[in-house]
Amino acid sequence: MAKMTLEELVAQLEKAFGEELRAVVLYGSAAAGEHIAKRSDLNVLVLVRSLDLSLLEREAAIARAWSEAGHPPPLTLTEEEWRSLSDVFAMEYADILERNRVLFGADPFTGIRVDRKNLRLQLEREAMGKLLQLRQGILATGGDRKRQLGLLEASLSTFMVIFRAVLRDRGETPSTDYEVLCRHIATATGVSTDAFIRVVQHVRGSERLSRDDVPSVLSSYLAGAHQLVAYLDTQGAG
Repeated sequence: MAKMTLEELVAQLEKAFGEELRAVVLYGSAAAGEHIAKRSDLNVLVLVRSLDLSLLEREAAIARAWSEAGHPPPLTLTEEEWRSLSDVFAMEYADILERNRVLFGADPFTGIRVDRKNLRLQLEREAMGKLLQLRQGILATGGDRKRQLGLLEASLSTFMVIFRAVLRDRGETPSTDYEVLCRHIATATGVSTDAFIRVVQHVRGSERLSRDDVPSVLSSYLAGAHQLVAYLDTQGAG
């Protein structure tokens, strides 16, 4: 069975929501040209005029087919919610604002801004939360190298979001290229990002990690995540 394409997703959303659909936006790595076929998600923001159970149920079948194609369900918000939540989800908004492509409807970004204070508050919380998740994930693998490699692959994109937020908090512009971004973080903060670069290269397929590589890379990756939290603590974020 053929997997749903981005164009088919938009067409089905138009059919399901009708005049309630205000905008469909591709955001993240695909919008920035960093998308890796079969490995990177296609992240989609859907904005609607209103949203109730009946409309969610219309979207549910579309979201299921989209998920079966290997992508997360669309992030679906009302227009009012979209314009009022940049203080709560500052990191996510900053990322969407920087890397986006409008697929349907009017540009929804006019007047949307991210306050640096809100970005700093969320940044330290998210970095610490991701460190805790990483530790829990390592425990859950039970020492299995294949599962540990999967953990590295799955956690990478979230750390890249955090890295970009760190540089934005410093008033610097983050690169959309993950390797360049990692090197920028190392220079700017002193955090060791060599292990993150190794995982980027693995995910890209340019230099695959073997099971024998996993222990040392995971150890350095964990240490880098801890260094990042310590760096943020010294900066007084939050």
